[in-house]
Amino acid sequence: MPLEDLPDWLPAWCLDHLGGEPADVLFQLQQVSMVFGLRLPGGTDVVVKARADDGRAVSCVAAQARLAERGFPCARPLTPVVGVGSLAVHAEEFRPGGEVLQGDSPDVAARCAEVFARLMTELADVTVAPPLPNPPWVRWDHTGSGVWPAIDGLDTRDQSAVPAYVVDTAVRARGRLLAAGLPCVLGHAVWAVHDWDSLAWQPEAALAGAASGAFASAGPPTLAPIESSEAFLVAYQDIRGRLFTAVEQEIAWAASLWMAAYNIWEALHGDTPLSGDALRAQAAERLRRANA
Repeated sequence: MPLEDLPDWLPAWCLDHLGGEPADVLFQLQQVSMVFGLRLPGGTDVVVKARADDGRAVSCVAAQARLAERGFPCARPLTPVVGVGSLAVHAEEFRPGGEVLQGDSPDVAARCAEVFARLMTELADVTVAPPLPNPPWVRWDHTGSGVWPAIDGLDTRDQSAVPAYVVDTAVRARGRLLAAGLPCVLGHAVWAVHDWDSLAWQPEAALAGAASGAFASAGPPTLAPIESSEAFLVAYQDIRGRLFTAVEQEIAWAASLWMAAYNIWEALHGDTPLSGDALRAQAAERLRRANA
């Protein structure tokens, strides 16, 4: 992206909060957030993130800063969250390099669980305002009348495009999750190192369960094999040093189903339909384990 194509507000924001306007653009990405890799005068590289200000960003960045201070391998925030019109904006270190661990085998699952458990351990004594509303892919606790959380641009589309088995799975998994009555904790809704906007306020077992199903989603969202989700949950509990109760075990399996069903619902209303074969094949067994 040429410098002249940056949003109008960004150069002045960098000058005010980072001490200089961008000298070069390293990269630009946009999904839920707008992310800009920028080189400042003097050669310092930074990342600026801007997303719709729904009230979550302040808590997410504060928690990220606490863990970075303790040596957790995440980018250190360089600024607090600043409001720019309807956007919440902050800057953080640019940490290039590294590779995403690919695969959905039990061995890969256990390695992912190690990172997730370390993260949850570090977050256990971080006190911030709950980052609510939760990310939509773990927002089974929404207060709407339908199955899915309200999302502009999706609610008005043809819901008949969603297969009945996806809706049924979501209804049953959500019912089990809402009936549990477990306390909520601060944790990640899957991406544990770089996507701090995905912090959530849900029961620990539910967050671990959601991650156990989605850990292999390095590209399009997918549902891991059942034996790999089981390996993830076993490794997670071992590293955390406590076994889930029977109810927590059920909630973990229910959360893995909710996220998978949500991802299919969202994708069927987008530009890239997502295959539901894994959910179709695994739903009955996962629902059995969830007691749903």
